[in-house]
Amino acid sequence: MENTIAITDLQIGYQQKPVVKNINLIVRPGEILGLLGPSGSGKTTLIRAIMGMIKPMSGTVRVFGQAMPNRHLLEKIGYMGQTDALYDTLTARENLQFFASLRKMPHQQTVAEIERVARVVSLQSFLDRRVADFSGGMKRRLSLAITLLGTSELLILDEPTVGIDPELRIQIWQELKQLAAAGKTILMTTHVMEDAEQATQLLMIRNGEAIAAGTPLDLKQRYAVDNVEEVFLKAGRIQDAHLSSL
Repeated sequence: MENTIAITDLQIGYQQKPVVKNINLIVRPGEILGLLGPSGSGKTTLIRAIMGMIKPMSGTVRVFGQAMPNRHLLEKIGYMGQTDALYDTLTARENLQFFASLRKMPHQQTVAEIERVARVVSLQSFLDRRVADFSGGMKRRLSLAITLLGTSELLILDEPTVGIDPELRIQIWQELKQLAAAGKTILMTTHVMEDAEQATQLLMIRNGEAIAAGTPLDLKQRYAVDNVEEVFLKAGRIQDAHLSSL
């Protein structure tokens, strides 16, 4: 089976200064990859390279077997950025209808999809309210609903659970796991350790470099710790020790 994402020896920089270094990554269909790291670690930069939004200094990024950037592949990708790209003067339903139309979704399917995604993010009662009246958390939920519209084969979610309460987070994870079980690939950045525990694979990034990769269970066993947060801290100390020895 073809890999959804394949990254080899990737370096990304600004003004010739590397900010993401030596990333190698394989993500397969049906996997949920959690990119875990603090703010400024390079997670969003890596996502932008996968989307073809920035050109790497060196290395390759392939999505569905094709080199990025590739405009035609974007039809297969659902993307949720850190900033909510919504139309405040429209209602939530009108926003969803607009983004469904961009994907050339038939009317009947649009109606059914809006009901489905609104249920996933618990916005059923707010579909006809103007987005300008939404709280930050509600806007985040609507952004996620828009990303879930349709049949994207790859979902890329940048900090999707920020501002979302724990109970709703459980509901969203149930949906993501169902999508993965149906063969979709999900890549999400997070600094929330509870979310990281739910992923099938983790890539931990610190100072632009991968410091650990594997399943949550494998990583906890490898580092002899009880949770993902302790894995990150221990792997970070190992990185520091290595850098200080150079």
